[in-house]
Amino acid sequence: MSEQTIRVEIYNQTYSIRSDGDNEYIHELAEYVDRKMRDIASGTMTVETLKVAILAALHIADEFFQLKRAQTSTDEQLAIRSTECSEMLDRILKNRDLTPRAVEIEQ
Repeated sequence: MSEQTIRVEIYNQTYSIRSDGDNEYIHELAEYVDRKMRDIASGTMTVETLKVAILAALHIADEFFQLKRAQTSTDEQLAIRSTECSEMLDRILKNRDLTPRAVEIEQ
């Protein structure tokens, strides 16, 4: 896909973004940042754009780190469960090999 310029509006400012990505995705990101900034501006007494942007960035970073931490925890739990299942399967197969089998006697 070739690089193109996409115009987005964030917190009453228009930005031209160069991207070779999906236009709809870029717009979705811009809308998310705009929504975060507006939420923060309405919840604080500050109207200074830079301060609002920094607070929004901190909120977005917090969301990211929480999701990253949750993903790491999930990965660790999956690794533990996978090891447990593998060990259980090994025990089952090992016990199966020890089960007496009928021996045919040639006559």
